[in-house]
Amino acid sequence: MFLLIYIITLVGNLGMIALILLDSRLHTPMYFFLGNLSLVDFCYSSAVTPTVMTGLLLGDKVISYNECAAQMFFFVAFATVENYLLASMAYDRYAAVCKPLHYTTTMTSSVCACLVIGSYSCGFLNSSIHIGDTFSLSFCMSNVVHHFFCDIPAVMVLSCSDRYVSEMVLVYVVSFNIFFALLVILISYLFIFVTILKMRSTTGHQKALSTCASHFSAVSIFYGTIIFMYLQPSSSHSMDTDKVASVFYTMVIPMLNPVVYSLRNKEVKSAFTKIFWK
Repeated sequence: MFLLIYIITLVGNLGMIALILLDSRLHTPMYFFLGNLSLVDFCYSSAVTPTVMTGLLLGDKVISYNECAAQMFFFVAFATVENYLLASMAYDRYAAVCKPLHYTTTMTSSVCACLVIGSYSCGFLNSSIHIGDTFSLSFCMSNVVHHFFCDIPAVMVLSCSDRYVSEMVLVYVVSFNIFFALLVILISYLFIFVTILKMRSTTGHQKALSTCASHFSAVSIFYGTIIFMYLQPSSSHSMDTDKVASVFYTMVIPMLNPVVYSLRNKEVKSAFTKIFWK
């Protein structure tokens, strides 16, 4: 099952990147962000899934200290980059729907590049903070990680140091990243919906909604999972539930994003048909 999910993830995301590079009609800000989203989905899925499949197939469930740190670093980095890329894409949709006449001057190549570089910078800075915070602790208790990959809480609980400060850093930094990006997305969509309501023509409604449908679906899947994992009452938390949610978060979402964008986007379907017949 995991192999099938990973193959679809690879084909879907790398295929989306190739499609965007090969078709000049897709050389627009929206697809520039989508190409980077596909790259990030491929990378953070690859940080976890191959290790899980190796453990299941070979029974080798041992991971070294350095490999654990590397896996955690890349997973956290690319998951954070996706968080900020979705916010950047929401701003792009706001510019396209609310200020269509100024879209080309608002979303210039330099602005798009700055948003993407900023997303990657925030991702790797955030990951560096968490890695430094987690692996500065002393580990002298059990060496068994009760998870299928080196997630921060699962590794942190093994420490024999005082974890209070580290846990507070984790909570505050994660909360800032999620809620800042989510605030940008919600404000962007608030302006978008207000603009749509002011439109008098049905065609205008449909066009505006179609430009946002795919992104809104991706946002709903990504943040819906985060809310399920982190905002449920502590009394209902269990390791088994967290593992199931993490499977969805680390493996299923990277597989679904290219499917959502390809099935709900006429330009992507048209580009795929064109490349296929060539």
